[in-house]
Amino acid sequence: MYKQIIVIRTDLDMGKGKLAAQCCHASLGAYKKTLREHPEIVKHWEMEGQQKVVLKVTSGEQLIENFQHAKDKGFPVDMIRDAGRTQIDPGTITCFAVGPWKEEELDQIYGQLKLL
Repeated sequence: MYKQIIVIRTDLDMGKGKLAAQCCHASLGAYKKTLREHPEIVKHWEMEGQQKVVLKVTSGEQLIENFQHAKDKGFPVDMIRDAGRTQIDPGTITCFAVGPWKEEELDQIYGQLKLL
């Protein structure tokens, strides 16, 4: 089984629409990286229903720490920095997405994070 993990900061007090848009940016970015590097994984993930899970952290430091775990494991990952046109300052790191990737490997790293 495969899934995609999206991790978002809750300390930025983004509105629901802004939060959803940031998650979408991350999801598509990680998807494109996975498609380029591991097209067979994307094929399986799409056939399985494209499972996505959105998790939360409470600070930028926690976000970066969890992002680094994915990079260290070699997972396809995409971090999002906001353009700053609406609710938050330009360059603010808001979220990241990993995969799609093997569910059991993602759960080992991100299983302790809470659902959004």
